[in-house]
This record gives sequence, C-alpha cells and structure tokens, in this order.
Amino acid sequence: MQPQQWLSNGKIFDYQNHQLFYVDSNPSCRHKHVLLLIHGFPTSSYDWQKVWAQLTEHYRCIAMDMLGFGYSDKPKQHNYSIHGQADLHEALLQHLNINKVHLLAHDYGDTVAQELLARANSGGTTRYASACLLNGGLFPETHQARFVQKLLLSPAGFLVNKLMSYRQFCRSFSAIFGPETQPTKRDLRDLWQILQYKNGNRLLYKLISYMRDRRQHRQRWVDALKQYPGPLLLINGSLDPVSGKHMVDRFRQLIDRPTDIVELGTIGHYPQWEAPENVGNEYLKFLKIHQNNPFLLSTLSE
Repeated sequence: MQPQQWLSNGKIFDYQNHQLFYVDSNPSCRHKHVLLLIHGFPTSSYDWQKVWAQLTEHYRCIAMDMLGFGYSDKPKQHNYSIHGQADLHEALLQHLNINKVHLLAHDYGDTVAQELLARANSGGTTRYASACLLNGGLFPETHQARFVQKLLLSPAGFLVNKLMSYRQFCRSFSAIFGPETQPTKRDLRDLWQILQYKNGNRLLYKLISYMRDRRQHRQRWVDALKQYPGPLLLINGSLDPVSGKHMVDRFRQLIDRPTDIVELGTIGHYPQWEAPENVGNEYLKFLKIHQNNPFLLSTLSE
C-alpha cells in the first residue's frame, strides 16, 4: 500500500484545535476485539501498513498519526510530550466510543503505551486487554540513542534539524535496519514524503523531547510494565543498535512477571517493516494463546 492510498483510507479527528489523522479498518464493526496500534519516531501510522491486511482480517484495527507526525497537524509552538500523546489516544477512543482495546506499539509508541498502562493500572477508564511492544526504549539506561538523536536533543538541535537532508535521513534510517532487511529506495522515499508533510521534517528537534520524558518518568513507566496484570508480549529485532537484544536482556533482569518474548535474530529496529509476516504471525498466535486469560476475558466483558 502506497502513502496516498493510506491517506485516502483515513479520517480526521478534531481535538483541541488540531486535526489528527487516523485509520480505522472497520468503523461499523462491533467486534469486541479492537487493536490500537501506536507508531514510533520519526515516522507515522504508515509503519503498520505491511501488517495491516493480516491483522484486519481478524480484528478491527485503529492507528493514529500522533500530533507532530505523519498526516496529522504539526504545530511549531507546541510542547510535545508523551503524556500529551497518551491524552490524544484516550480522546480518540472516547470519540469512537471505545473503552477497551489491545495495545500494539513500537518505539516512541512503546512509551506512550507505558503511560496508557500506568493510567489503567491506577484506575483509568480505558482498559487494555493485552499489550504487545516492539523494539523501543522501555528503559532509558539501555536506550542507545543515535548520534543524530543526541544532536537533536542538544541546544543546537534546531540548527542540526534545519541542516538535515534526505540523504542524511536515508543513511540514519538504514543504519538501524538489519543488514539483510534494508529499506528499499521506494521505502525511503515514501517515508521521507510523509515526514515532510506539513514540514514535519523541521520539527524533529521538538519531538525528540521524549528522551527527556523517559528519564524523568522512568519509575512510573517501568512500574507500569511490572504492575500490568494482562498478557504481555515483546517482539524484538535483536540487531537493532538502539533497542535490540540489550533491551530484552535488561527487561529480563527488571521485569519479574510472565511475559512472552520473541527475538528475531536477523532483524533490526523495525520488525513490522522488516519481517511483517513473522510479526503478524507471532502477534496473532499470542492473542490466540491468551484468548482465555482471565484478565483479558474480564476486560472485554465489562
């Protein structure tokens, strides 16, 4: 599916004077199983397009471009935060009259998912029947930020961002993929095209603030994983230099709770792009295995 088709399949949700783009696979469906897919940085909901057909065959899927990303508005003066992005997802679900979903997240989206789980664990109104997290910085101490990310976060971030080119984007993006699953030239053009929408490629120095959020709220977001009572799955591309095998090792050290873990040995930072069939199969298998989980059943029956 090409970006233009993805765009044409979407809808707009107006929230606090901002227009947010989202795709809903079957808005008329009353199926009790709804998947909420949350994308990463610096990309968009289009990240899910390679697993979309496989997942939507079985479930209603909803994926939003967060504020500052993809086809959503990209206000220059906005103070972007993980908490704010979590607010947007809760508002969208409320708009759609949905209060229980399965979470499927990646990268930056993992952190948003952690905040959503923290709220649910504390008695929030939205319930999460299960959670699946792809490569992401679950623990700031193991997040190996790329040099360009560190520059964007620095006081010189605005200038660094201004000087970034398509060529640099291609080099940086390709470096986090596995050597055998590199993005094609068409992939890179498509992703860059979406990034440029409404000059989003000039906002990276503001969006990168999530790295500070992770440090500031580390305990809250680690506790969210420890305390979440539902089924949890990690799917991790081991060769990811940012949050690969070293992140999984840290997870096993810190998170003392039952967790399904799938390690993809030849895959990098974008499993859903590099190995979409594997990711889809593993995720659907996870949902099937846990379909009679007491927490999952009680969540969906409420």
